[in-house]
Amino acid sequence: MIIKTADFICSNTQVSKLPPPVKPEYAFIGRSNVGKSSLINMLVGKKGLAKTSQTPGKTQLINHFLINENWYLVDLPGYGYARISKSKKEDWDKFIRNYLNKRESLQCVMVLIDSRLEPQKIDLEFCNMLGEKGLPFVLVFTKADKQSSIKTDQNVAKFRKALLASFEEVPDIFITSSEEGTGKEDILNFVHGINQNFEIPEYKTFDE
Repeated sequence: MIIKTADFICSNTQVSKLPPPVKPEYAFIGRSNVGKSSLINMLVGKKGLAKTSQTPGKTQLINHFLINENWYLVDLPGYGYARISKSKKEDWDKFIRNYLNKRESLQCVMVLIDSRLEPQKIDLEFCNMLGEKGLPFVLVFTKADKQSSIKTDQNVAKFRKALLASFEEVPDIFITSSEEGTGKEDILNFVHGINQNFEIPEYKTFDE
């Protein structure tokens, strides 16, 4: 897939105000500071589309980007964010779960994992939540350029083993580097393959 256009559409915390679910969409989410914004910008080849920051928890809204006028890339707030109040965290958790559970056109959740770290409890818990809800997801390991490929492979293998404690099989895995463009083609081909079979779901408008 070649990305020709990537446009910001809207930011929301309410599912009722999102664009009509008539195009396939893919939600990107991960622990704060996992490199999500950099990865999104790398995938679409548009520097600055998603706002990058050294401050964890910068994304506080559901951000929709329309890609090639054909599908949505959705930038979700990170989980495990520091430096915010408990009530704010609960609000974020609520609208993230609301989006994941209710969005009819959501095709896959792209769960971002820092490849430099051994399995983190919060990442495993989030994957288990998706599994319990029956939501399709894949694992996207970030920052692979920051260490040797051997170390990356070791951490990926440990994460895979940890997931197998609660899953019969591990979902697709992508190894990425925003700096080097690693994994871009694989992820976009994955999205393209799903888009080919997309059918507009039945959905209720909030005016009904």
